[in-house]
Amino acid sequence: MEQNPGNAMPRQSAAPPRKTKFASFLSDCYKFRALLIMLLPGLTVFFLFHYLPMFGVTIAFKKINYQLGILKSPFVGLENFRFLFATTDAWRITRNTILYNLLFIIFDVFLAVGIAILMREIWQPRATKVYQTLIILPYFLSMVVVAYLVYGFLNPQYGFFNKALSSLGLPTVNWYYEAKYWPFILPITHWWKLLGYQSIVYLASIAGIDKELYEAAVIDGAGKWDQIWRITIPQLTPTMVIMFLLALGNIFRADFGLFYQVPMNSTMLYEVTDVIDTYVYRALVQLNNIGMSSAASVFQSFVGAATVILANFVVRKIDRSQALF
Repeated sequence: MEQNPGNAMPRQSAAPPRKTKFASFLSDCYKFRALLIMLLPGLTVFFLFHYLPMFGVTIAFKKINYQLGILKSPFVGLENFRFLFATTDAWRITRNTILYNLLFIIFDVFLAVGIAILMREIWQPRATKVYQTLIILPYFLSMVVVAYLVYGFLNPQYGFFNKALSSLGLPTVNWYYEAKYWPFILPITHWWKLLGYQSIVYLASIAGIDKELYEAAVIDGAGKWDQIWRITIPQLTPTMVIMFLLALGNIFRADFGLFYQVPMNSTMLYEVTDVIDTYVYRALVQLNNIGMSSAASVFQSFVGAATVILANFVVRKIDRSQALF
């Protein structure tokens, strides 16, 4: 009969080998393989139409020769980028682009939130559908159509506004030669076309707010304004911050149709309607240099990305939970 010595230590089982991060990743991929297969078509489309075309960024640094192709065209460094800043109009187009976009970014958020709150207060289902259709419909109109609608109001001879001024005994205005009116006409056109669509995001966020919060507020004696300021606005703040940060990414991009089609490309209005996109387009038509156009797009994308990152950094310092990333 075997006897264990008194000082013998119990034998410990060996610990299972730890998985490496790569092995753990492969294990998770196999575990969720059905979901990954469902995701594959979307990733493929995103890669083909978003990441693969990024090869074209090289055009911004080359003088394109159509006979040689993109790869063999001569490399010119930052020469195409100097086109944006060497011109005498650089200050004008940069000023207009930034100021208009700042105006749009700030007021788009607040006006869209206001429309969404007003839509929520409409309790008749039929009225809600009618109003939602009316405010969203302009978004689906082409900017060319919008330009001619505006022209119908501003036509120097037969436009609605000049007819109204004439009936009141006031002098008519040649709107397409008077630049001082267009800093007001362009924002109004922009908001008429886009605010209805932008309000959908906030309307969906309002629909997700717990109704018990409003019921409790009513029991406590809160009126409509108190409910809006103490419940609706705080609940919409995260969405507003995200939309604001995303909009900052386009601060150096302008709505080409708004600034080119609506003013009918009138040279008398360039002082207040000319932006980077319209200026580059006209230069491209005249010079036929796609390298300059590509350089403008790369510059706009780089500055937009830097602006978003900087703004998100500031938001993280103020309230980490509100940051985009």
